[in-house]
Order: sequence, then C-alpha cells, then structure tokens
Amino acid sequence: MVRARLWFRCAAVGDPVSPVQVSLVEIGWEAKKRKVDLVIERSFTGEELLQRMKGWITVNPQEVIEAVKPHGRMKLLDDRILVVEMKDWDAFEALRETLASAFPDRVDLEAMTQKDQFAG
Repeated sequence: MVRARLWFRCAAVGDPVSPVQVSLVEIGWEAKKRKVDLVIERSFTGEELLQRMKGWITVNPQEVIEAVKPHGRMKLLDDRILVVEMKDWDAFEALRETLASAFPDRVDLEAMTQKDQFAG
C-alpha cells in the first residue's frame, strides 16, 4: 500500500495547502418535547473533509474526488491528515498523471515517507 498527501493551491494566497481535521465533528439531536443529551463525536471521511474546502482551493473538490476514485481512496490518517491510499506505485504514478493532466499546477500528489505511510 502507498499513501500520499494531496496538496492544493490556496485560493487566497496561491501557496500549497492540504486540509487537516483539527477536531472531531460533534453530532447531536434536538427533540421537540424533551431534552436529548446524546452527542456523538466522529471524524469526517476524506471526501467529506475535501468537499468542505470548496472556495478555499482553486479546484472543485468534487472533480478531484472523481479523479482519485479510479486509483485509490481518500481517508483521514489518524483522524487528521487527508491522504490517498493506493494499492501500489503504479496506481500512484497513474493518479499523479491524472491530476497533472486534469489540474495542471493546482493539485500535487506527494508520497509519504515509509515511516509516515504506516503510522495510521
């Protein structure tokens, strides 16, 4: 398995940025006739986190998600870092070429070090 980080161009400044989840999402309920004290904390999926970057990066997040799907899957490593998991280096190179063709100079794929790849 190969893990890689996705880097995007920041819409405001133009430098490379990668979204990270800073804290867990809290989901709760409101009841019409009673108080509900139940709150669930959970992490976004990789796709959910990227979708929330619309307007903050110079590409449409949904287009990036669709470009990634044939090559690997997005996830949050350690519930924090957006990565793409691919089965091998051939898939990594194929995704890199797809991204370079579809989003020239706006999306980069950076392989994680061996140590980082298996941290999560």
